[in-house]
Parts: sequence; structure tokens; C-alpha cells
Amino acid sequence: MKKLVLVERNENWAKVTLNRPDRLNSFTDEMHDQLMDVLKSLIIVEKNRAILLTGAGRGFCAGQDLSKRDPASMAEKPNLENTLKDQFNPLLSLIRDVEIPIVCAVNGVAAGAGANLALACDIVIASTEAKFIQSFANVGLIPDAGGTWSLTKLVGRSRAMGLALTGEPITATKALEWGMIWNAFPGDKLLGEAIKIVDKLAKGPTFGYGKTKIAINLADSNSFKMQLELEAKLQGECGVTEDYAEGVRAFLEKRIPKFKGM
Repeated sequence: MKKLVLVERNENWAKVTLNRPDRLNSFTDEMHDQLMDVLKSLIIVEKNRAILLTGAGRGFCAGQDLSKRDPASMAEKPNLENTLKDQFNPLLSLIRDVEIPIVCAVNGVAAGAGANLALACDIVIASTEAKFIQSFANVGLIPDAGGTWSLTKLVGRSRAMGLALTGEPITATKALEWGMIWNAFPGDKLLGEAIKIVDKLAKGPTFGYGKTKIAINLADSNSFKMQLELEAKLQGECGVTEDYAEGVRAFLEKRIPKFKGM
């Protein structure tokens, strides 16, 4: 069986590469299964402290492979609701909810669900040659894989609506200007910069990073009072960790801390 998802393991983090470069790394059922299996193994079994997600070849991900959902070649009309509920929704939920940092390096075009897969990650950087395309309107669909949520939260209603309804590409430079992504780099620098980020995160206080993800993810839905209470609760959990004790010791001793993620 062809490896549609490649894994490169490092000391305490892993690089995950979508590997259908001939199809701009668009998703098939098999690729969904492999990616979920890989992520669960890296996170739950191997307990990696950070993940770097990128794509092989000239694109990051073109979303769902439409040749596998073409009504003209199917005995029955495609059930896109089940595709989302069974595949994309669990994948996006895992990335958002897991309590370790997920860094995405968008090396080329990110279209449809591929764009929204990237936007679901915690830190997104992109090649200056990359483009983000909400291509759903071009085939009569709505942005999915969390797209309507992510776009609205990141760039506001007006820009989200424009991107969704027109399907026009947005450059990485514009995405950076609009606050969709963290940073953009020339293509030949992208992977090196991504590795610097994920390596630093993997050596950091990953228990605290996980609680930070929880707090930021809930900030929009919580009232200010609720968020203050949540911060107090999560800070209490962080305050009894070895990482906090080590961080304080290192600060007082004027040295670099050695975090363990616990």
C-alpha cells in the first residue's frame, strides 16, 4: 500500500507530510485513514510534544479529491455529509483539541478543505508563493472542514463572506496582512523556519501550551467572567507542574529552562 502520509520522527516532535503530490495532496478515503492513524499514533502512543504538518511537491493540499466524489461516475449521489462527519470533522477536531502544538507549513496552494485544514492548526506559516483558496463556491458547495468558523473568526464577516462567495485566491502575503496566518517566508526558507518553530515548541512547557490552546479556543464563546474563571482553573493546573517549578528556578538562576512537558 502506497504511503500517502509520510512521517519523519525527531527527538520529541514529528514531521507529517501529505504525500499525493501528483494530485496536489488532495484527500482520498485512504489518505484520510492514514493521516488519522499517523496522528493518533504520534500523539497518543509515541507522545510527541509537537507536530509539523506540510505537503509534498508544489502544493500543500487541494482538499477533497473530487474525482472520488464525481456524481457522474457514481451509482448513487455522493453523501458529502457523511464524508464530513466521518472524515474531515474528526480530523479537524483532533487537531484543534489535542493539547500539543500543531504547526502547519503551507508550501504551496491550499484549496478547499486543504485551506481549512491549515487554518485549524495552531501556528500557520506559508511560502510567499502559496495561495489560499475557498474553492467551494466554484462547485456549488459551502466552505467546510471548519471553514465558515475559522474564516469568520480570523478575518471577520465581510472578508470571510467575500472569500467564500467569490472563491478568489488570497496570497500568503495578504493572508498574513489579514491575520489568517502567523508568518510568511520565501519558499526555500519555509521548511527551515518551520523546523525552528516546532523544535522550540517541542522543547517548551507543552503542558502549559495545551492549556493555552484550551483557553484561546474557548475565549470567543465565553463571557469575560467565564474566561477569568477558566484562566484561574487552568493556571492552577499549570502552577503545580514540574515545568512551572523548573521555569521559576531557571529564571532565578538566569539560565535556560529544561522543560519536560509535565
